[in-house]
Amino acid sequence: MKTDAKLQRDVVDELHADPRIEAARIGVTAAGGIVTLTGHVPVYAQKFFAEEAAKRVHGVKAVANDIDVVLSDAGRRLDADIAGAVVNALRLDAEIPDERLQVTVRDGWITVGGTVDWQFQKEAVDRAIRPMVGARGLTNTIVVQPPVEPAEAESVRGAVSPNALTR
Repeated sequence: MKTDAKLQRDVVDELHADPRIEAARIGVTAAGGIVTLTGHVPVYAQKFFAEEAAKRVHGVKAVANDIDVVLSDAGRRLDADIAGAVVNALRLDAEIPDERLQVTVRDGWITVGGTVDWQFQKEAVDRAIRPMVGARGLTNTIVVQPPVEPAEAESVRGAVSPNALTR
């Protein structure tokens, strides 16, 4: 098992190896396999990428992501502008059933709710929103509701004769 100091060094190295992250802005502590990330980054995506980098390190059991997103003057946007950009990004992504989603933005924090049929659609929402200029964070409360329950699918399969499909 890695020592806390070794785990901390490995996470710092992983942060520096990822060109999407300004690693100098991020502090790392480790205790018993739990890594805490602190500091300030200028865009939400870097906070996410830092967490993902820490999770890639062998020996990390959990990550406490306490990184703050501190927007530069150039990165600040009105909540209404962010909401419009989010709605547009969701509409343009073919994987996302945007008509079933609701978006709320408050102080740069984006919350998306609603329902989708598949987990990959929920994940696509995160990918579409993560790089949003002006975003300070994202809460995804989307519920995955498969279009057909497995029990219903089985009863439908049993109702159709295999011979009826070949005629």
